[in-house]
Amino acid sequence: MPDFSTTTKVAEIARRNGRLAEGERFVPEETPVAFSYAGSTHAVMMATPADLDDFAVGFSLTEGIITDPGEIETIEVLAEDKGIDVQIRLADTQNDALTARRRHMAGPVGCGLCGIESIEQAVRVTPSVRASSLTLSEDAVVEAVRLLNGQQPLHMVTRAVHGAGFYVPGEGLIAVREDVGRHNALDKLVGAARRAGHAGSTGAVVVTSRVSVEMVQKTAIIGSPFIIAISAPTALAIRTAEEAGMTLIALVRGEEFEIFTGAERIVSGTQRRIGNG
Repeated sequence: MPDFSTTTKVAEIARRNGRLAEGERFVPEETPVAFSYAGSTHAVMMATPADLDDFAVGFSLTEGIITDPGEIETIEVLAEDKGIDVQIRLADTQNDALTARRRHMAGPVGCGLCGIESIEQAVRVTPSVRASSLTLSEDAVVEAVRLLNGQQPLHMVTRAVHGAGFYVPGEGLIAVREDVGRHNALDKLVGAARRAGHAGSTGAVVVTSRVSVEMVQKTAIIGSPFIIAISAPTALAIRTAEEAGMTLIALVRGEEFEIFTGAERIVSGTQRRIGNG
């Protein structure tokens, strides 16, 4: 895979202690990333040019193009003059299914619903995770966000990207991914976790961004019954999480947080984990 820079050092004039002074800082790169299936562009996202194999797998999963990473035969990342083309070759059955339902979208950072062709696509049915018996202790919720805050190297340098992590009780964060777009960070995380053999049902998605409806939908698609966020949810995200039987926790600040749906999965005392197969 080509080596792409994720940051650039730029000149700035900063006001510090009441005075203006020249200086420099690192800012994140933002690059058009095209996903092409069988040689035809399916989507173009503005993204951080890192973890692109994970991005390709995660995007394909959360968009319903595949149901398992093994359905992708090859991924080739190609540098273009003004962006990156990720060429994805699917198994014949999946490629035929994609051709039948193909849609095109091209949107700005974090705009995961741009370019869809109907209202029905925007309010697609969200899979239920109500049967999950996974629980988290109050301390585990706090720990998950604390760990995520400490495992975002790109954000530490730029202060300008989103993070997404997958927290498994008793193991901590098994994967963290970053991107200028919050949906992109989640897709990269999904790809990383699934490629490493972790089922979504075994843990919680933890994000640094607000919780939009699509963040809930993507979390449900991979089978996780938890989404935990540092920022607030939208009203539609709350309604969607409730309908899917998901536990939505947001506004985690130190030891404090707010539970919007699925409070029965939060337990006090020692963490216990009950698998759901």
